[in-house]
Amino acid sequence: MSVDRTSIESADQFLEKTPSAATAKRIKRSETASSNLAAGQQQLLVEAAMTPAEHSLRTRSSALDGLTEYQVLRARERFGRNEVDHDKPAPAIVQFLKTFVNPFILILIFLAGVMFFTDVVFADPQEGPDFTGVITVSIMVLASAIVRFWQEYRSSRAAEELKAMVRTTVAITRQIKGRPVTGELPIEDVVPGDIVQLAAGDMIPADVRFLRTKDLQINQAMLTGESMPAEKTTVIADDVTTQTLIDAPNLGFMGTSVVSGSGTAVVLGTGKQSYFGSMASAITGKRPETAFDRGIKKVTFTLIKFMVVMVTVVFIVNGLTKDWTSAFMFGITVAVGLTPEMLPLVVTAGLAKGANIMSRRKVIVKRLNSIQNLGAMDVLATDKTGTLTEDRIVLECHIDVDGVACETTLEYAAANAHFQTGLRNLLDAAVLSAAGPRGLADVQRRFAFVDEMPFDFVRRRMSVVVKEGASRVIITKGAVEEVLALCTTELRDGDELPLGEDRREALGRLVAEQNELGMRVLAVAVRTVDEASAPEGDEFGVADEREMTLIGFLSFLDPPKATAGSAIASLKEHGVATKVITGDNPLVAATVCKQIGIDPGRIVLGPETDEMSLTDLGRLARETTVFAKVSPSQKARIVEAMREQGFTVGFMGDGINDAQALRTADVGISVDTAVDIAKESADIILLEKDLTVLEGGVIEGRRTFVNTMKYIKMTASSNFGNMFSVLVASALLPFLPMIPLVVLVQNLSYDLSMLTLPWDRVDEEDIRRPRKWESKSLGKFMTFIGPISSIFDLSTYALMWFVFAANSVEHAALFQSGWFIESIISQTLIVHMLRTKRIPFIQSRASVPVLLATGAVCLFGLVLPFTGWGAILGLVPLPWTYFPWLVATLLAYVFLTQAIKRIYIRKVGSWI
Repeated sequence: MSVDRTSIESADQFLEKTPSAATAKRIKRSETASSNLAAGQQQLLVEAAMTPAEHSLRTRSSALDGLTEYQVLRARERFGRNEVDHDKPAPAIVQFLKTFVNPFILILIFLAGVMFFTDVVFADPQEGPDFTGVITVSIMVLASAIVRFWQEYRSSRAAEELKAMVRTTVAITRQIKGRPVTGELPIEDVVPGDIVQLAAGDMIPADVRFLRTKDLQINQAMLTGESMPAEKTTVIADDVTTQTLIDAPNLGFMGTSVVSGSGTAVVLGTGKQSYFGSMASAITGKRPETAFDRGIKKVTFTLIKFMVVMVTVVFIVNGLTKDWTSAFMFGITVAVGLTPEMLPLVVTAGLAKGANIMSRRKVIVKRLNSIQNLGAMDVLATDKTGTLTEDRIVLECHIDVDGVACETTLEYAAANAHFQTGLRNLLDAAVLSAAGPRGLADVQRRFAFVDEMPFDFVRRRMSVVVKEGASRVIITKGAVEEVLALCTTELRDGDELPLGEDRREALGRLVAEQNELGMRVLAVAVRTVDEASAPEGDEFGVADEREMTLIGFLSFLDPPKATAGSAIASLKEHGVATKVITGDNPLVAATVCKQIGIDPGRIVLGPETDEMSLTDLGRLARETTVFAKVSPSQKARIVEAMREQGFTVGFMGDGINDAQALRTADVGISVDTAVDIAKESADIILLEKDLTVLEGGVIEGRRTFVNTMKYIKMTASSNFGNMFSVLVASALLPFLPMIPLVVLVQNLSYDLSMLTLPWDRVDEEDIRRPRKWESKSLGKFMTFIGPISSIFDLSTYALMWFVFAANSVEHAALFQSGWFIESIISQTLIVHMLRTKRIPFIQSRASVPVLLATGAVCLFGLVLPFTGWGAILGLVPLPWTYFPWLVATLLAYVFLTQAIKRIYIRKVGSWI
């Protein structure tokens, strides 16, 4: 780092004499720091901006030579370390236990507990305890928890490793043995009152008041969203309020960075007492409930409602027709039968598959649920700087005084930028980049350096003097107003013409047009001095910047990403609207939006939203595409208002000012180069700033949702139909229609085959629009489709009762075996009918894993009654005359289901 330093001892000696960790531990830290930027701290910053620098030094009991060791200890005791609040990953065991806090898993845990008491604790003494059911359900729960934990733990570790890759230090001046010494220290060791030395590339470690600046420009985009750097000076501000602190010209804020120039500053606020720290404190803790969380709760409640009603009815019917003990046991069986036991595992497997696919696309999924939230997302709200744009300044155009592209303007600007000896800023770099190697070579051949008049914030321009032949040429580049004030002529069509008032007004309109496109405009002017008129020794000064000729203008812009336009268009095709919420000015936002294919329409400014209720703001957000000049809290409020309107909102951002909105959104998206607080707040981290990755994530989220919903609808409706059949059989038969343990085996076999569903194909129309969790369609699906299976269950009852004479307790095993085969094969075969709204096998075919798994279950169901294990379960072989009836039943089931499916789609308008 290149800074001005008074160095009496080496930096290593300085570090040795800084309070040690052991010493620091003996200091009792204050616990009274506020979680928000306290009013007193705000007032301190306002006073610092509006008073001389000496006032800030006195306020923090500091001096230009820095703090003494004793003062550092006292400051650390009072203010603590320079650290902000952030969510740290919980210990692995805590993360693992949290995976069990899932509605579906909790249902299974409850059922396992009930089965433990019924099958183990209060088991029939003659038969002994039966651990089969408890172990089976427990394995399902444990497998789901382990898969979810491993995926999220691995992702959180990857995110932490990204943060650990960078350790930031700062140059601090402190008094050691009465002498000022400057050395590098970790940012965490900075205390209020410290004197920090800043140079290009440095991060500002705390809130500071500048004491000395030299051409200092600060990138505040992460706080304000504005892509252009802010100029900083030591000049006292005229009018600063707590609302306009960020705009104070003599204040710097934690987390921002030095683009060019250098400076010295006194630290005013650290840690939670900084502007950044107050924002970080406000967003730690419990995250808001997402669309996925709300949807899961609704679906769970629907399943529980059906379960409670069916179990109660079955229990009462069986209690009245048989005995209450067996009725209770069979009620538990019905509860198990109605529960889609594999749902947590199917959901987790689908999400884990999506996370693995996205990791291959350089995307870290920190929270698995966020994949389905991506699929449900119908609004992508995004910051502009660094997400839609390249987060770098380019020379958009170089024009003459008539607004026409002009190489002469670029050549003089390139000479100005190339020959200056001071630190080049982003605008100079953009000019040199636009000129390219060939243009710079031409500049070097044509001109030779003579002298320069460096940039300062009073003149707001800089000049170089170059030699061209026998003449000296002063080339000035700077703010339009300041440069125009120096000009008496303009270069038009190769001629120098007087610059009258009418032309000045025309030039003002030309510049205004560029400003309205959101561009920052600089003017370029020259003055040729013959050798005889040149000052002695070629020593030029500011007084020589006069009677100049205006050459043209330079317009700068933070350009949009090359992939932004196509990615946004693709998202729109998939039903995702893009809204831009930026802290930048509306002109810049409008220009960028037009370049990437977004019609900005009426741009709403942040202050306009302050007095609106969430409802009114949500309605406004429906019709608004671009919000500009928005504060961090306003961003989060706009996102919350859209969620209140029923939208599933994704937010993409990478700055401190985006953290609150990232946390409020249903799915927060950031990048690996974002500030730490943004990465902590995000659910998904992109390792490349490429919006096209999001499109893949959206599709993957929808595919995961559709395959999960296939399982829920198919299993819940099938189980509902089976249990409805059980209810009828319970009322009519003198014995149980199916052995409780066989019910569990049937469900387990079916559910194991359903573990392949995350790898199933998905019809294109099912992922064309956003997909959300909701319970209404599930209830309709269960009651509409479920009873179809009951029709054929009842026909099987009649078949076994009348045709095969299984109509007594002695022949109950034959009845139960016949229904078992029909039930398990029809339940599994019908998967292919229900997984698509199209004609199965012809218009839509399942993936190979699903075909193999369902085929294996059907084969298992056919064979089991003929095996020894089937005999142990209580099943018996069936006569071969049963199987033609089975084929006829299954064919009738398939054709009726396809017919009912078409009626349902016409009536409801959707399928899965």
